[in-house]
Formats: sequence, C-alpha cells, structure tokens
Amino acid sequence: MKTNSCYASLLLLALSAMISACGAGSAASEIPAQAAIPVKLLPLDAHAHQAAIPVSGAFTTDDEVLLSFKTGGIIQRILVREGDAIRQGQTVATLNPVEVDAQVQQAQLAFEKAQRDLQRATNLYNDSVATLEQLQNAQTAKDMAQQQLRTAQFNRNHSVITAPRNGYVLRKLAAEGQLVQAGTPVLQTNGAQSGNWLLRTSVSNREWAAIGPRDTAAVEVESVPGRTFRGFVSRRSEGIDPATGAFTIDIKLTGEKPANIAFGMFGKAVVHVRPQTTEQAGTWQIPYDALLDGNGSSGYVFITNDGKTAKKIKVTVAGMEKDHVIISEGLANARQLIISGSAYLTDSSSIHVIP
Repeated sequence: MKTNSCYASLLLLALSAMISACGAGSAASEIPAQAAIPVKLLPLDAHAHQAAIPVSGAFTTDDEVLLSFKTGGIIQRILVREGDAIRQGQTVATLNPVEVDAQVQQAQLAFEKAQRDLQRATNLYNDSVATLEQLQNAQTAKDMAQQQLRTAQFNRNHSVITAPRNGYVLRKLAAEGQLVQAGTPVLQTNGAQSGNWLLRTSVSNREWAAIGPRDTAAVEVESVPGRTFRGFVSRRSEGIDPATGAFTIDIKLTGEKPANIAFGMFGKAVVHVRPQTTEQAGTWQIPYDALLDGNGSSGYVFITNDGKTAKKIKVTVAGMEKDHVIISEGLANARQLIISGSAYLTDSSSIHVIP
C-alpha cells in the first residue's frame, strides 16, 4: 500500500513539472522580437561647396607708416594732433634748426675753401710750380667738400617731417622739447582717406591652411549695424604673430566702404573658402541633428544603404554654417543619411523608414 502511494506521488510530481515546462515555453513564445526603430532619411549627393569660416579682428589700412627725423635733435614743434586729417606734403613736425644749420654752414665754408685751394693749385700748376699730384689732390678735396655740403643740406631738408600721403594721424609718439635720435618714431599715420581699409584677423593653423588668397568674405562693421560689406583675402601671413601666437589674414574691403570707420575698430567677417583640391571639392551638407559625438574635426553619423539596417560611421567635419555641418570625408560610400531617430540607434539596428 505504501509502495503504491509513493509511486502515485512521484507520478504527480513528474506531471506537474511537465505542465510547468509547457507553460514556460508558451510565455517565452509570447515575447515579441525587437521592433524596428522609425527613422527619417536624407539622400546623399556630394557637391562642390564653399565652407564658411567666421573670423574677427580690428580694422587697419595697408599703408600705415611711422614718421621720424633723418637726424637727431630737439623737437621744436609738432603741428598736428591725434586724429587730425593731413594732406600729402604737409609739414607735421620740425626740429630745432640751430644745430643742423650750423652743420650746413660749416660744410659751406669748407666747400668754399676747397674751391679756393683748387684755384691756387691750378694757377701754380700752370706756372709749373705745383705738381700734377698736388693739383689732383686739390681737386679731390674740393669734390669731397662738395659732397659733404650736399649731405648737410639733405639733413637740413629732413629736419622736418612731411606727410607722405593724404590720411590721418593715428598716434603721437613724442612731444615738443623732447630730444630724439635719428629714426626715432614721432608720429604714426595712415592713408585712410583713400579708403584702403582692411580687417586684420587672427586664425588657427587649420583655418590658415583652408583659407586661400582671393577667397571672398562678408564683413560686418560695428559702427554700421545691420549692413554687410564685401571683401576678399588680400594677404596671408607666412609666420605666426609673436604677439598673438596665431596666423594673420587681411581682408580688404571692396565696393562700397563704410562711412563711419576708424583705426582699431572691431569687426567680424565670414570667409567663404573655395575648395583647393579635387578631394576637397566633394563635400556634403548635413543637419546638425545628424552629427553625433562631435570632437573637434570629427564625429559620427548613422547611414543606411538598404533602408533596413543602420550603420554607424566616422566622418570628418570641414566647417559649419548657420543650418548645416560640412562633411569632407566618410560619406563617399553612403547612399542615405539618417537624420531623425539617431539617438535610439546602435550599429546594425533595424530601422523602419517613415516619410
């Protein structure tokens, strides 16, 4: 009796286990497969594109000059002030003339004496009293005295400073009564009246390499809000500026010039960079939302070639605009770019295209 009871208990346990196993299998079979993630696509077509590089700097001119005296002396008068307009040939500063006039007078007296000595030597030579060598030495002394007189006269003419061109006085670097040496800057001027304004900006190594001569630019001037002026890259520095530690480019204004502009005024511009090589000519414009994990000049995007599976690839960023990112490398073999739903994707995720 006990044996039959034990046997029945074991049979019930086995039956319960079988029923549980069948129930577990039914539950597992009810788990749905992972659903495809809805995404939106953008067809990819490479095309030539001008990347835009924003820059900023200060306005200046291409004809700034530091004016100084040819000789040293005491400044007698400075006839202009900072900001004054000047005309070409206008006297702007003078030295005390006492010293330089005395040098001219000494040279004049030495020249007159040399002329008299030459005349006496000539008369003596004609009378066969002086030798040919003595006559030639007198002639040489006279020529040297004449050149010394010309030098003294030249220095006197340059004991005044005249404006080299029409423009403005930017800075006054010395004062009346000050003793200055030859070549010491006294005034800084430019030719701003001729309209040769340019925006001098500092750029990074990568921006300097991308920007080329004659690239066009849209320039904004703080004193003329709401207006944009045209310009082009007129010069690229061939070395780093020690003061800023960056490269320098000059953007020269063309066409209409702003009416209110001054030396040192802040300005900004957007340089439109032309492709310099065949490889750079093939670029893509993509929305900002499509770029993931951006880090400097690189990032990641999701693409698809079959419309069913997402693929994550690395791309190179060539520039940025108001509404788009410019991609230069990484999309050559891609047909369509995923522009919506990227945040929910991983590499090889199943996707469902929505309009």
